[in-house]
Amino acid sequence: MGIHKDLNVWKESIVLAREVYQYTSNFPREEQFGIVAQMRKAAVSVGSNIAEGAARNGEREFVRFLYMAVGSATELDTQLEISKAIGFGDMAHAERVQDRLANVTKMLYGLIRASKQKITTDRNPRPAPSS
Repeated sequence: MGIHKDLNVWKESIVLAREVYQYTSNFPREEQFGIVAQMRKAAVSVGSNIAEGAARNGEREFVRFLYMAVGSATELDTQLEISKAIGFGDMAHAERVQDRLANVTKMLYGLIRASKQKITTDRNPRPAPSS
């Protein structure tokens, strides 16, 4: 238990979720069950999927959950764009959240690449050197 807590991308996803909660805290009250709830759910889902994937048995399942985290990140990016277009929240804060989100997404893709490489290496072990 807890191997996900060693992953830098998981740590960054927690900071991202906190920033999304802060960013959406001053949205109109009538949006609490609309875009605010959707943005917060997507932000929480990024880290949750990383954690769930890390707890699974095997690299393939881990990669599958990392892709789900990317999906949640993409959903959050769309919701950020919508909130900016509507004029909700502080625009400078929105940009900081988007920068953090872009960083988390890059980290996810890097971890996906590394995990896929591990799958390939494990499937095709190098032959032992001959003497």
